[in-house]
Amino acid sequence: MNITVNKSNGLKGNIEIPADKSITHRAFMFAALTKGRVKISNFSKGADCMSTLKIIQNLGCSIEYLNEKELIINAKDAIKKSQSPLDCGNSGTTTRLMMGILAGQNFSCKLFGDQSLSKRPMKRVIAPLELMGAKFIHNDYKLPIEILGTQLKGIDYISPLASAQVKSCLLLAGLNAEGQTSITEPYKSRNHTELMFEYMGAAIQIDGNKVTVSKSQLKPVDINICGDISSAAFFIVAALITPNSDIIIKNVGINETRNGIIDILKLMNANIEILDKRIISNEEIADIRVKYSELKGTTIEGAIIPRLIDEIPILAIAATQAQGTTIIKDAQDLRNKEADRITAVKTELRKIGANIEETPDGLVIKGRTELAGNCEIECYHDHRIAMSAYVAGLICKKPIKINEFQWVDISFPEFLSLMNKISTY
Repeated sequence: MNITVNKSNGLKGNIEIPADKSITHRAFMFAALTKGRVKISNFSKGADCMSTLKIIQNLGCSIEYLNEKELIINAKDAIKKSQSPLDCGNSGTTTRLMMGILAGQNFSCKLFGDQSLSKRPMKRVIAPLELMGAKFIHNDYKLPIEILGTQLKGIDYISPLASAQVKSCLLLAGLNAEGQTSITEPYKSRNHTELMFEYMGAAIQIDGNKVTVSKSQLKPVDINICGDISSAAFFIVAALITPNSDIIIKNVGINETRNGIIDILKLMNANIEILDKRIISNEEIADIRVKYSELKGTTIEGAIIPRLIDEIPILAIAATQAQGTTIIKDAQDLRNKEADRITAVKTELRKIGANIEETPDGLVIKGRTELAGNCEIECYHDHRIAMSAYVAGLICKKPIKINEFQWVDISFPEFLSLMNKISTY
């Protein structure tokens, strides 16, 4: 599906963003480990999360839909050997976290994915799992991968990178391993797994950047999932850079390990208000009000990178409209996403007139730049590149065409309808 984006006269109104994708993945998987019934409210319907849901069904869970926003996962007969290979679709989160769950089972299984996912590296989780005794058959650490289930033993792992996927994979493996499993990160990555483990009664200890789990059974408790700040980010930046904008985004998760984009945008002089903070299912949420702002350039590096790694493509759009230079460093992991996001962002933003250079670990963007548009944008099978391009199109002088925009459905199938709800032309 190819779409055309026209210049907007401003964004106005209130919207509620879809459920957090990271938390939805975990809610589905963790419910499958409870041996009970779990009601999950406000789950993400993105294709990635549906890949996770289908896999836990193949592993013995039954799913009962109560309505469009609620379902019950019955894990009484889970987890058992699947009769067919397990399809992870385009989802790296599904792949890496399921490896942690499946490595310690008493059966073997096979994971595979689409063309894009099959190019992504899995060594970062396979190597530490092998230290725990896990066994795999693979070709250069890429999908398809066969997991030969076996008894695992706990380890004390010092991770070379801050990665919630690596951490969560090992913690899930540790739930079913003998002894204690610890992982220490150089920086604290997103902590949805730790918060949900606490909420569901796992034997978990947290000491700074070190997390330890012991063999334990998760309890079946109801889970209400907040809105996804990574999805909200596109609307936040759209409102900040589109003149005459004033919007409220309701029920957004503002977890301290995920809200780096709010901190950075405020440093850039963004007019953002956090309203009505509250705690739901052990996650902090709030409403966010955003108004058009005169942004300033900044440097984004170091410990904050894991807190906004997925938001860097849309932050690059904001940087084109900021006075001065914005420098993004320490983000080399962006080259291992659905696409090489560093090169993709540079290539596509240059087409619309941005002053942008890539470095080995980031980007240098000089603003403020009037974006011309009048071009075709490629999204590289990457949902975040596609949505970032759409936001840029809202302020381009002339329309832009985005090819293969259907990749947005991976995480945010409601994106266009919500954007159309608040856009004025």
